[in-house]
Amino acid sequence: MAVSVRLNNEFVSIARVHAEAESRSLPKQIEYWAKIGQIMIDNPDLPYEFVRESLLAAEEVKQGLSKPYVRRTKKD
Repeated sequence: MAVSVRLNNEFVSIARVHAEAESRSLPKQIEYWAKIGQIMIDNPDLPYEFVRESLLAAEEVKQGLSKPYVRRTKKD
């Protein structure tokens, strides 16, 4: 469901810079920030880099770019 939201012009300008730098559209950049913000609020003990890397890893799995872990040593 699409919703129109009024945002501060300064915020939009900053988001536009980040969107261009990260090859995202302006709406996708704002959605990304909202997603990160929601995860950080729900998990205040997790560092930002962990959250970012977790999102990246999840997308790699989704796109079939990862290999399953295979244990190479005997279990004790």
